[in-house]
Amino acid sequence: MTLSELLACAQVADGRAAMTIGEDWLQGRSLFGGIQATVGWRAMRTLVPLTMPLRTLQMTFIEPVPNGTVHATAHVLRTGKNTLHVEARLEVSGKLLASMIGVFGMPRESRVRVEISAPPERAFDMPFGFLPGLTPSFMQQFDVSLVDGAPPFANAQATHAAYQITLRDSGPLTEAHLLVFADFVPPVALSWMAKPTPGSSLTWMFELLREDFTAYPLAGWRADAQLVAARDGYTSQSTTLSAPDGTTIVLSRQSMVVFD
Repeated sequence: MTLSELLACAQVADGRAAMTIGEDWLQGRSLFGGIQATVGWRAMRTLVPLTMPLRTLQMTFIEPVPNGTVHATAHVLRTGKNTLHVEARLEVSGKLLASMIGVFGMPRESRVRVEISAPPERAFDMPFGFLPGLTPSFMQQFDVSLVDGAPPFANAQATHAAYQITLRDSGPLTEAHLLVFADFVPPVALSWMAKPTPGSSLTWMFELLREDFTAYPLAGWRADAQLVAARDGYTSQSTTLSAPDGTTIVLSRQSMVVFD
């Protein structure tokens, strides 16, 4: 099922959401992180008016989340004048598997305004598609090309990778779709490996920079990832997600582990 179809079929109530997610969203033995975040976001959204945009989401991946019916519960931590802090917990059979905090906030007048430059032109265009048995199942939801840097398992000590991404979905574009886009990029550190090697996210910080994104198509997005630091098997990776016109919409930061 596409992301929009999963959202349409979600069972929701105040502070609760349940989504039945198939094997086509798996990343190894766990559901893809972006779809995990979507379940928690959906529970949060039952408590937050649509007029209040998501500003940031912080997530901790605790245990693998299997495919099937995934439940999320959410509650408000604090209601301020302009912002709302909401916590969501992802559970399967009552067991906590992931935890997240979302901050929603109304726009405010400010003299401070700094824009991020558009990404550079493509260095090349290498198809990076779904290969059954070789790449994670969730990749069948996307059409992707590597446009800079090195792919996983290239035996190249790259610190940067850029992907052009299209989500196979009819839309409309929502905050959930941005969560899925932003989490697509594999660990850049995997490019150092000469053969398939596991890697996993420990924590994730997602920052939504603009609320006027809904008119963009689901095709032609770009994710630029930078391996900022690595030591003792743990890595820090920063990613910018840009709309088809080059406008940066999301900043992302992940702590990851590689098992080489």
